[in-house]
Order: sequence, then C-alpha cells, then structure tokens
Amino acid sequence: MMESGVPVCNSCGEQVGVNANGELFVACHECNFSICKACVDLEIKEGRKLCLRCGAPYDENSLDDAEVKVSGNRSTMAAHLSDPQEVGLHARHISSVSTVDSELNDESGNPIWKNRVESWKDKKSKKKKAATKAEKDNQVPSEQQMEEKLSPDAAQPLSAIIPIPSSKLTPYRAVIIMRLIILSLFFHYRITHPVDSAFGLWLTSVICEIWFAFSWVLDQFPKWSPIQRETFIDRLSARFEREGEPSQLAAVDFFVSTVDPLKEPPLITANTVLSILAVDYPVDKVSCYLSDDGAAMLSFESLVETSEFARKWVPFCKKFAIEPRAPEFYFAQKIDYLKDKVQPSFVKERRAMKRDYEEFKVRINALVAKAQKTPEEGWTMQDGTSWPGNNTRDHPGMIQVFLGHTGAHDMEGNELPRLVYVSREKRPGYQHHKKAGAENALVRVSAVLTNAPYILNLDCDHYVNNSKAVREAMCFLMDPQVGRDLCYVQFPQRFDGIDRSDRYANRNTVFFDVNMKGLDGLQGPVYVGTGCVFNRQALYGYGPSSMPSLPKSSSSSCSWCGCCSCCCPSKKTPKDPSDVYRDAKREELDAAIFNLREIDNYDEHERSMLISQMSFEKTFGLSSVFIESTLMENGGVPESVNPAALINEAIHVISCGYEEKTAWGKEIGWIYGSVTEDILTGFKMHCRGWRSIYCMPVRPAFKGSAPINLSDRLHQVLRWALGSVEIFLSRHCPLWYGFAGGRLKWLQRLAYTNTIVYPFTSLPLIAYCTIPAVCLLTGKFIIPTLSNLASTLFLGLFMSIIVTSVLELRWSGVSIEDWWRNEQFWVIGGVSAHLFAVFQGFLKMLAGVDTNFTVTSKAADDGEFGELYLVKWTTVLIPPTTLIIINLVGVVAGFSDALNKGYEAWGPLFGKVFFAFWVILHLYPFLKGLMGRQNRTPTIVVLWSVLLASVFSLVWVRINPFVGKADNSSLSQGCISIDC
Repeated sequence: MMESGVPVCNSCGEQVGVNANGELFVACHECNFSICKACVDLEIKEGRKLCLRCGAPYDENSLDDAEVKVSGNRSTMAAHLSDPQEVGLHARHISSVSTVDSELNDESGNPIWKNRVESWKDKKSKKKKAATKAEKDNQVPSEQQMEEKLSPDAAQPLSAIIPIPSSKLTPYRAVIIMRLIILSLFFHYRITHPVDSAFGLWLTSVICEIWFAFSWVLDQFPKWSPIQRETFIDRLSARFEREGEPSQLAAVDFFVSTVDPLKEPPLITANTVLSILAVDYPVDKVSCYLSDDGAAMLSFESLVETSEFARKWVPFCKKFAIEPRAPEFYFAQKIDYLKDKVQPSFVKERRAMKRDYEEFKVRINALVAKAQKTPEEGWTMQDGTSWPGNNTRDHPGMIQVFLGHTGAHDMEGNELPRLVYVSREKRPGYQHHKKAGAENALVRVSAVLTNAPYILNLDCDHYVNNSKAVREAMCFLMDPQVGRDLCYVQFPQRFDGIDRSDRYANRNTVFFDVNMKGLDGLQGPVYVGTGCVFNRQALYGYGPSSMPSLPKSSSSSCSWCGCCSCCCPSKKTPKDPSDVYRDAKREELDAAIFNLREIDNYDEHERSMLISQMSFEKTFGLSSVFIESTLMENGGVPESVNPAALINEAIHVISCGYEEKTAWGKEIGWIYGSVTEDILTGFKMHCRGWRSIYCMPVRPAFKGSAPINLSDRLHQVLRWALGSVEIFLSRHCPLWYGFAGGRLKWLQRLAYTNTIVYPFTSLPLIAYCTIPAVCLLTGKFIIPTLSNLASTLFLGLFMSIIVTSVLELRWSGVSIEDWWRNEQFWVIGGVSAHLFAVFQGFLKMLAGVDTNFTVTSKAADDGEFGELYLVKWTTVLIPPTTLIIINLVGVVAGFSDALNKGYEAWGPLFGKVFFAFWVILHLYPFLKGLMGRQNRTPTIVVLWSVLLASVFSLVWVRINPFVGKADNSSLSQGCISIDC
C-alpha cells in the first residue's frame, strides 16, 4: 500500500519515515519489508530481532539513526484509554470495527457522559506526560533496548509446514482434471441422447447428475493444496520460558459451556474442568470459566466439589506426568499404567488417588440423585437463602470465583489455576441466543476478570486428552511470522466410546483428516465449535495487523453484505497520508457524533476522546472497564484494580440488556442467526482477512463423546444441516457476502459455499435413490441402448471416481473402511436429516414456523455399546425406510419379469439391479440400526414406510408417468392383435 510515494508500515499503517540521512527507513535490507521504526523497536523489546517476512536479522546500524514520522494528533481511543505500558495498539487496525446504529439519542445531558468527560479532563495531563515519556523511550538507541541474544534453538521457527509429497499430490490433481474432462464428455452424451420412451425418467436423472457434479466440484477443489504441520514445543519453551526468568507464555482463558446437568452429566463436565486445571501450562496463565446457562444449583454444587478434588488431582497429574488428565478416562484405560513410571511411590499414590476419585464420584452422583426432584419451594443454599436460579428464565447474573491467585492452593501448597462459575442474567422478553449468547457473555466476563489474549473453548463433554495441547497452539499464535494474521487454531475432534466399525460415521474422519487438511492449505480450516484457540482481538471484530485497513465511507452498510467493516473500500481517500488512521476512524463515526458538535466548551482533543468513547460504547456496550480491555492487545488486568469492583463490573457485562444496540452477535463475538454459530463466526473472521491453522498433534489434543445410536446421530446431523440452511437464507451467505474487500480467497469461498448448500443435495439424492426402483417396476431405463462410446464414458467415469478416492486416501492416511462409512452415511443423512432440514429451514426463515422433530427415548440394553442398539421414534426415519422397501420390491419385481421374458431380458436387468443394489448397500447401516439388537423395528416406522411404498406402487401402476405415449399405443396394438 503506497500513499504519495511513501511506503506505509505493514504493521501499523503509518508512514515508514526516513533516517538521519533523509533516506527512506529500511529495517531489513534482504526483502525491504515495509515497517516503521516504532514497530521495529517494539519487536526488539519483545525479543524478536528477525524480519517478519524473510527471517533475516534487522540492520542494527540503520535502527540507531532512524527517525519516525508519525502523526502527533492521533484521535483514537487507543491513545487515551489504554495503559501507558500497552504499546501494542500501534500495530492494530481498529478501523475494521463497525458500528451498528446510525442514530443516537441526545446523550449530552446524561450524567454518565458528564462524569466521564470530567474524568477524561482530569487524566488528560497524565496521559500526555505518559505519551511524551513513551516517545522518548522510542528514541533511545536500539542497543539499550535489546535483550540478550536468543539461543540458536529459540531463534528458529516454532512450526513448519510439511507439504504433501509431489508423488502423491501430482497424480491426485491430474485425476481431478481428468475427471472434469470425463464429466464434460459424459454430460454431452447424456444430453444429446435422450430416452424418448421414458423422457421424464431420463430428464430427472440428468438434472440429479448435474447437481451431483456441481456438489463434487464444491467439495473437491478446496482440497487442491492440502498440507500438514509440525510444531516444536521445545523451541517454544526455549524462547519464552528461560531458566531463572518468569514465563513469557501468553495467558489463556478456557471456556466450558453447559445448559442442563440432567442431560449433560455433571461428572463428565467435572472431568473436563479437571483436565483443564491440570493442563501442562503455567498456572498463573490459565483460567477456566464454566458457563451454566441453565442456572442449575446442581452445576454449581458439582463445581464446588470439583474445585475441592482438584487440590488433590492437579499435583498428582503434574508429579507423574499423567495422560490424559481427566480422571474418569485415565482410570478407564486398558493399558499398562506402570509404563515409563520410575518413581516407587507412584503405585501407592495412584491407588490412593483412585480411591479419592471414587469417593468424589459418589458425592457427585448423590447430588444428581438429589436433583431429580425439585422441591416445591425451590432450592436453597447452605446459608438458608433461596437459590437465585430457581426460575431458569428469570434470574440475576451469578459469578463465583474458585481457586486462583487468592483462592485455595493444592495439597502441596502450590497455586492452582483460576476457576470461575458464570451464569448470565435471564429475563423474559429478551433474546438470549442460546450457546452463542452464552459464549459472548464469557468473552466479556473473562475480559474484565483476567483478559487473556487467547481463548480456548470446549464443549462440556470434550476433555483435554493431551496436556501439551495449549503449547501446540502457542507454537502458531506466538510465532511472530505466523501469528500476526492468525484468528484461531482449530484442533480435530476425536471421540471415545464409539463402536469399532463406527457404523454411523461418528468419527467423521474424512472431514477432519481430508477436508480440513485441504482448507489448511488455503485460508485455513473452518471453526467447528469446540477445540479451538482464538485470538481475542479477532473475536472483537478487529482486522489482522498485517492487513491494510480499508477506509470506510460514511454510509453504515454496503449493498453486498450489509457491513462496511470487512469488505467495502472508501469512496474517498484522505488527503494527508499521515492521517489515514485517524480520518478513517472519524469517517466511520460521522453518523454517531452529529449531536456532539454542539459541545463548544471542549477543545478538539477532548472532543475526539469523547467521540471515540461513544463509538466504542456503541460497538462493545456501556462498560468502560471492558472497553479498556479491548484495547490491550497483550491482555492483562491492571494490578491496582480492586477485585470487588471487577466482580461488580463482570456482573454488569452479563446482564441480559447489555448487548442491546451494540455489535455483539452482529460483527463481534460469536455471530447470531444460526444454530451452527461456529461456521458463521469463522466465516466472518476469514472475510476480514484473518487466516486460521489446523493443528493435528500425534496425541489427540481433545476427546469427546458422540451420539452413537441411529436416532440421536440423525438428530445431530439434522441440527447441523438446519444451521447451514439458515446461513444460506441469511445475509451472510457465502454466495454474496463480503465480495468487495477481496479478503476471502476463492477456493475458501467455494469451501464455505459447500458447507451451506450440501443439505439441498437431499432433493436430487432422494430422487436418484428412487429411480432404480422405478426402472425395475416399469421395465424402462434412464439411458438408451449402450454403444461403445457410452460404455467407454461410463467406465471412464466410474474409474475416475474410484481413482480419485484412492489417491485421496493415499495422501490423507484415511482407511478405506472410514471412507466407506462416510459414503454410506452421506446417503443415509441425505435422504433423511438433510431433507427435513431443508423444509424446516424454509418454514422457519420464510414463514416463521419453527418445527421441531422431537425424539422420545426408550431404555437401552446393557453392555459396552448398549446405546448403539437403542431405537427412538422420529419422523426422520421414514424416508430412508421407504426407499429400502421400494428398492427391495423393485429388485424382486425385476427378477420376476426377467424370468417370465427369457434370457434376452437379463442383459438390461443387470444395469437396473446394479443401481438398486447401490442404494441398498449405502442404506444397509441404517437398516441394520433400525432392526436393533433383537431385530425389532418400531411398529410405527414399519407401518408408515409400508403405507408410503404401497401408495407409491399403486399410483405408479395407475399413472406410469415416465412411459411415452408412443410406447402406450404400440402396447395397446399388440394387445389387440393378440385378442384377435
């Protein structure tokens, strides 16, 4: 980005400036990377003396004499509200944060504003002195600011990209291109050779095949450049954990969310919390926040018990390097627990710890049993007062801090990580936005109490399986060359308790080991809702520091996406390049300051502070403490702050009316508008120019539990598909959102498009699965008599499909069994859950009708995988059951017809039966699951399916729509001749 011939710093957006000789300042003479003196000083102060682009050392001689040309009248919130020590604002593009409303009430008479303006006037002189001191510090010769030289190991990159070998990737790409060519020739043949005797059948099949080809392109091309990554945790420790010095690793806030403790067992949630508290990371850098969105006293009491047990469990894990650090799953391991354990006291302490854990489980189970029946007068706490959350839809916000810096220590006297219970306020008449709203409440609470620069969110049933998982993520986020434009690090989801054959593809291996690796080679993997480490600044709606800001026009939205914060360039450019940062911010705030121009008793400096404060409050809400935290790029809370005051402020930011008329859920935090808020949140970040990274450590970072029975699995898939349909019908649809900025790569856009249109494949899929039965019942087929050309095209198409899959498995390492399970469940979910999601999505988004497909459970059989055989009644089961029945009926009818007509009918029968068996084989796991362990199917499912199949057969015999008129006349003439 060039302004008037003067380069602009790629870090902060200011002019690079000139050195003492009047020449352009250049920090790196290897690659001429544009960066100003202030940013270089900041890098050196933090121990990074290498160029951000090429890794070459900075020229120390040129740094000594450099002069920095910056604007002395910067009117941003960063210069006035942030801590003087927080110099990270220099490298942030605040202009990417958008406001929500274009109208404000007259707030000049509000006492809050008067008090704040007066407080700013009092602090004005102090801030100016601090700014002057900071300027002088920047002018100190760089030799005095340099730290000790890093060791050779610490100076090396913290991660590396392992490209897929060309011997595997080149044939894969060649087959993809070849398959495209074969598809073109195939469709040319199909369209130019219609079947006149069954025109409707032929036309339906061609339309379905075209959609399948389109879907394949959307799914395949984002896998064009798959990569793998390797991390170096030892280098991370050498760089940020030097011997004899405090750890310089960044702090992390863990988020765990739960709603109903009767559906989400408190024991499982407790294991997740314990695994977080025992993670291999400095204890003063870890804080765990549990969001209880159901305000259940059972969750609170369970957390009290968990905090007590953590005093024993955490030191035990760290002393003996236990893996995993969730006690339920550690003690359930069927391995030699003495392996690699050399301390003689281990066996004795392990037995004592197992006994303590069993007692802990008894206490938790007793709490669960007690909570089964709610007292008429509601729950009461130990002091006799009523539990504030007795009414789950109308209760105040609740926060309780356990452990932490001022709390209890472990049994050995060591400090423990902070543990915080949070239940946001609920009041009737407010939209609370379910999980997304709860996560945004945690963002604000954590910003007030601990304000770690990174956030790791987990579902309550996903525990930390690898105690070094946070360090794995920090190898990317704290790397100066990689982490500058990194919004999050996503880990794959792995699961426990799934049957060996993974009948319903719960592991989703193809998605996590194939698709996500492909996206990592583009702009990064999508956010999948759990096991993700966020850069807090990305959640606040800021753009990456390495991305030049897009100055905005005074309009509040654009025609493409309804948002100027991430995609719309300005219609006019500021005249003075040194004021780009300030003027872009003011231009953004034009609509918000019209009523403040009447304030004549403030000078321009004070008015700019007031304007900036109003902008931030319109975006983030009315909390000055929280606004200050958003400006601290490196996180942290001032030591002089009263903890009691912070708790009161934390209660304020989780009030149910806090988000009103702000950008929460629209531009910042978890995005509202879909039940799959994860996809939407990651998509918004990628549109702002951020990238993400996929981290796959050898030992899985996190593990969770998945619904393994058929009904629950389909219900889960239905919810995911419904979220995709909601995004498709919203303004955030990847087909049209965020084009003007050009920050979302095209293959990345294809990948996001695939995530929202895949449910619509259910319509052609269910039609294509019906066609084989129709062909067998009518004696017609979707293709004419096969010629040599047609046979070659069909053979080439099937071979290209097989070869593509084989080569994909070859570079990804996925087994053929996992691939086949994924293919089977693609058909099962497509003809059931996806179909219902499409109709439910349109009813909900267009007609306002919210239809829920309830699932009623039955008792499961005992056994390790008893739930696998549990069958629950749901309407989602009807379509695939009907398809199985009509295809089986069609196969029987086809063979009967061939036996009656003689050997000449067996040739055409082969193609028809092949497609029918293709459907039956893909639906076989569904049929097996429907039968259950005792081969018993819910009667209602059988009745509905047989009824639909019978009606279909009778109507078909009466109408026979796919048979041409000429064929009917010839048939009638033949009958007349026979009668004669």
